[in-house]
Amino acid sequence: MIRVVLADDQTLVRAGFRSILTGEDGIEVVGEAADGAEAVRLARRLRPDVVLMDIRMPGMDGLAATREITTSGAVRVIILTTFDLDDYVYGALRAGASGFLVKDTEPAELIHGVRVVARGDALIAPSITRRLIAEFSARGAQPDPGPRLRALTEREREVMALVAAGLSNDEIAARLVLSPATAKTHVSRIMTKAQVRDRAQLVILAYESGLTVPGWVTRG
Repeated sequence: MIRVVLADDQTLVRAGFRSILTGEDGIEVVGEAADGAEAVRLARRLRPDVVLMDIRMPGMDGLAATREITTSGAVRVIILTTFDLDDYVYGALRAGASGFLVKDTEPAELIHGVRVVARGDALIAPSITRRLIAEFSARGAQPDPGPRLRALTEREREVMALVAAGLSNDEIAARLVLSPATAKTHVSRIMTKAQVRDRAQLVILAYESGLTVPGWVTRG
């Protein structure tokens, strides 16, 4: 059973998400929070698998709450955002979020996102996340490969760059003419060497280190 906490200051938004998720086999909404501080308290007390987190909330906002919740590494956070909140997305991923969804997402996409993040993957949508991370990482400090990237083999760097472009393990396997199992092994080994817990953090590292540059395209 995937246990979910909803954090949003709008009651109707929480009710809508609860209605969508409650009807799904294997998903249970175990709590609701109207602000970041309450979300942190519920996450610590209930230990859900996933928190659906709004960013703009009174008191402690979703960014600060995400940072608090993800320090343990046991609870994963999906940021709920709208396009006028793009400036917050990169910061949210850096704070430890495993991905994000726009608030007007289709019910099937919400359900899929919860399942993806609950099983330990990141919710990286190439059409949105890659563009945003590229844009906002370009505003940060100069790229620095650092020791974590220097520990990777040439093949592992290639695989990491494809992860940063939003490709799935199957797509990486097809691109590099590998078996899906081999691609998955490469990704797991890279995350261990890079000391990151999921693909979202791996994407952040790829951009910050300069391995992937804004505007770099691998699809097609």
